[in-house]
Amino acid sequence: MGLPPFSRPPAPAFSRPPAPASPLRPAPAFSRRPAPGGLLDRCAAERVTGALRGPHGCVYLLDGAVTYVEDAAAPGLGVRLTAAGKVPPQGWQHAAETAGPQRCGGRFLVSEGWLTQGELEICHLAALLDAAFFALPLPPEDTSFTPGTGHWLGVVRRISAAALLRATARRRALLDQLRPWAAADTAPVVPVRPPGDVPATGRQRRLLDRADGRRTPCELAGALGQSAFVTLLDVRRLAAAGLVRMPEAARPLPRRRPGAGLREQSPPAAGQPRPVAWHPSVPELPDLTRITDPDIALLVRLRTALEENL
Repeated sequence: MGLPPFSRPPAPAFSRPPAPASPLRPAPAFSRRPAPGGLLDRCAAERVTGALRGPHGCVYLLDGAVTYVEDAAAPGLGVRLTAAGKVPPQGWQHAAETAGPQRCGGRFLVSEGWLTQGELEICHLAALLDAAFFALPLPPEDTSFTPGTGHWLGVVRRISAAALLRATARRRALLDQLRPWAAADTAPVVPVRPPGDVPATGRQRRLLDRADGRRTPCELAGALGQSAFVTLLDVRRLAAAGLVRMPEAARPLPRRRPGAGLREQSPPAAGQPRPVAWHPSVPELPDLTRITDPDIALLVRLRTALEENL
């Protein structure tokens, strides 16, 4: 049975706008026994060459192998290389403009001496895996296929669809271990303490240094030129440690204590002393930033949450 017709959503913003193309040709015919696992597996089984454009990203294929992935949520290869100072912005733009139909942008970057072939392959693979985490899986009903289309960078390295899906699944499993703090993924990052006072890694401190209370984790990843997935992971870990403010919608509302507000006290008469309000003593909690044992820090946070909801 042939591949179902695709709707063509607006193309996402890429590092270089694609050249005007001819009208979308029909999708290639697939076998009557499609490979299990989804659209990407089917394309791999049929050794498809072209571009699959989803709602937010694009997957480039050559003979069924993935050669490049772009997604609006993940900083692309150009953002990473320019942020690291490896390639000047004008050099990246020049490579995109001179790649031509041969798609030799990657070879141009190496020939100009900005990168070695090994550096290009490592950075290319890191950007590909990062974008695939957000772009996959591709929903068939919202994905268009353009046969014969390739990325202007050229084929730097191929990765099988099966290996890419396994890598993406491992990353999702790693992020799911911190699911209780998933609300921090799309909220502005607001540090609870000054970055210099938190026991964090160097990468996490750079993240907190850039956090201005307005940019989300993915926006901070673009500003830093680093992996969006790793940034999400760091923000969730910082939220779990109580070092990043959680969104108000994700916080449980405090419960009213039993009997509170049931009896209104009349104001004291003139000349009578005002009664002194009694407040239960609250033990001083230890500073979470001084605790190095993660189990103890977790118990302290659990106790705090229980006390607030009693």
